[in-house]
Amino acid sequence: MAVREIIRIDESLCDGCGECVPACAEGAIAVVDGTARLVGEILCDGLGACLGHCPQGAISLERRDADPFDETAVTAHLARRERSTPVTARPGLLPTAVATGCPGSRATVPSGDLGQWPVQLHLIPPSAVFLQDADVVLAADCVAFACSRFHDEILTGRALAIGCPKLDHGQEMYLDKLIAMIDHARIRSLEVVVMEVPCCGGLVRLVETATRAAVFQVPLTVTTVGIDGRLRSRRAA
Repeated sequence: MAVREIIRIDESLCDGCGECVPACAEGAIAVVDGTARLVGEILCDGLGACLGHCPQGAISLERRDADPFDETAVTAHLARRERSTPVTARPGLLPTAVATGCPGSRATVPSGDLGQWPVQLHLIPPSAVFLQDADVVLAADCVAFACSRFHDEILTGRALAIGCPKLDHGQEMYLDKLIAMIDHARIRSLEVVVMEVPCCGGLVRLVETATRAAVFQVPLTVTTVGIDGRLRSRRAA
């Protein structure tokens, strides 16, 4: 054992909602008998990506004696969980796994052209099946409304995450989640799509920071859409 950062769950505050479960890329948290529990110390890397997902504030980081983080154990644990998790898919759509927590954040296949759910970056677990070895589009919230050909020209065959660098809170959680998506899901490529407005520059900078901080190197493309809905530029970053 060694002294290190690890999560602490205050069971007196936890209401068992499960919002923290999909936020943990290592699968270190599970809801047991109505309360969130740490499955095993060796599965928790101490990053704290789950912290901002608890509406009750029941999760915190503490520094204490704990078994060392074990990536091999995490891989085996996720593989076991994957085999026991129902997976649904339709032809032409990316596969998705059912997650626990709020029904609105559960990964599922919608009835339209979108190949996954959820799409909001805060709600997508880095362990989601649809992210594994996938080409991913991270789009500013306004893009799909401004660009009528977004699905055809940009999204087809890719996983999607959306976010707003100006309105969304918890930018540090965005950064942690993007790094986890790159390193743990091993996505093949990442394209960030933003509007031609100053505030969208924050999303580009966030993604560039994440790709530099990640261990796994992923190709990055930056695409800009004008306020008239037309593609302005597309460049490798």
